[in-house]
Amino acid sequence: MKSVSTISQSFSVQYSYRLYFTDHLFSSKNTLFQELISTRADGEKTKLLFVVDGQVAAKHPSLVHDIGNYCECFDHLDCLEIILVPGGEQSKNEHDNSKKVLRAINEKGICRHSYMVAIGGGAVIDMVGYAAATAHRGVRLIRVPTTVLAQNDAAVGVKNGINEFGKKNFLGTFAIPDAIVNDFTFLSTLDQRDWISGIAEAIKVALIKDTSFFDFIEANAAALVQRQKDPMQYLIHRCAEIHMQHIAKGGDPFESGSSRPLDFGHWAAHKLEQMTDYTLRHGEAVAMGIALDVTYANLIGLLDDNALARVLKVLGDIGFELKIPLKSEAEVDVLLKGIEEFREHLGGQLTITLISGIGKKVDVHQIDLKKMHKAIALRSAAIEALSCRYDG
Repeated sequence: MKSVSTISQSFSVQYSYRLYFTDHLFSSKNTLFQELISTRADGEKTKLLFVVDGQVAAKHPSLVHDIGNYCECFDHLDCLEIILVPGGEQSKNEHDNSKKVLRAINEKGICRHSYMVAIGGGAVIDMVGYAAATAHRGVRLIRVPTTVLAQNDAAVGVKNGINEFGKKNFLGTFAIPDAIVNDFTFLSTLDQRDWISGIAEAIKVALIKDTSFFDFIEANAAALVQRQKDPMQYLIHRCAEIHMQHIAKGGDPFESGSSRPLDFGHWAAHKLEQMTDYTLRHGEAVAMGIALDVTYANLIGLLDDNALARVLKVLGDIGFELKIPLKSEAEVDVLLKGIEEFREHLGGQLTITLISGIGKKVDVHQIDLKKMHKAIALRSAAIEALSCRYDG
């Protein structure tokens, strides 16, 4: 019998990334952006390729001009091109968008000493991040999120992705952005649906991580809906802080295990987005998913009536529709397939995060489908009659 020879080696890599808060990022009086761009040792200008959400550009008509003018003000910035792409989930569903970005990286000679700059909502940030992470095995990326949801959640993580085979983020990478810049100015033009949509992610992290943060959202629900600046800035800052702390200290930044607490409420949300052809905003679907999972937690005796009522009231006070848009038992069955798809995305053991109280997360590894049917019925007026058929 031949002997076995093995070489074994282990190493660790220190990751760090920075989140900045500012206003009017591309004003010539704001030096933050140019300070983020490394000056090349050979004295050459640093190449920049901007990808801008078309919806953001339409609402901020001077943005493209402001970017070009800003780069001209600083000798080491070389703005090669500003590409416009569709906003929303369309940017991740249609692969022509990521190919367009990759083609520009190739044609403009963007390398690992250059920078990609993604400006837009969470979907555009995800798509550009995927292109940046796969070109040359990774080029530098600066994220400039322009929605509440992107500023407090989607853009502050380390995940990038596009959709394929009818599945959200089926293709994707883990890649650390060089920096994230939250410019509150971009939020001023959001419509109300997008303004409140990102609050769902803040409610999510509060429910699994921080009781006092939930108390803040509960007490300031009206002010948040009325678009008061100070409460929203605090919400974004605290939500992003908790998110980044979890990535750094949660023990599994690249999701090699089976638990994804930051995806509380998301198994149903991802499936509902797909089932509604993405007419639901991500945050709206997350609110429905949270409402469904806390209802289920209550039905199995994990969450008491008072906590359930508080969660549902806050979601309602913010303005979320909590009735799940299902019309038949067949559609219920389709939604429930989201549980297995959620497990499949990571592999391994099914792990669904629920809560046993405000700020108290619990991972469960099996779902009582009879009670989940009842929870769905309680959250869906169109099939509410089903509830009497699942009394177990």
